[in-house]
Amino acid sequence: MDLITQHICLEKDVGAHGNLFGGIMMAWLDESAAIMACQYARSNRMVTLVANEIRFIQPVKVGDIARIKGKIERVGTTSVTIKLIVASLDPETLSERNVCETSMVFVNIDKWGNKAPIKKYVEGNE
Repeated sequence: MDLITQHICLEKDVGAHGNLFGGIMMAWLDESAAIMACQYARSNRMVTLVANEIRFIQPVKVGDIARIKGKIERVGTTSVTIKLIVASLDPETLSERNVCETSMVFVNIDKWGNKAPIKKYVEGNE
């Protein structure tokens, strides 16, 4: 899995029990997957099609660093499926634990919002 991005959990991001809000995590996942999808497809027109079951395994606490990692699982003509795992890093001990996982599907669209083929990257043809 490749590291896509990291976020520090701030007090503004948590609820009454001191845990990161699930909605904040979902936004971070969506943004991270979009980054990976756009880079893979070499397109800025990749949009979220499906967010599969999101498993919140353990809480993220204030001061923890959420490290969002991903890998391309499947590539179709117009879509990319990305597996995501979030690990929470304690910056004091450098201990890391998996706290969330999901997979998301992104589709490439044209300027009218219709599905469009992903241009295949050919090595050396940048």
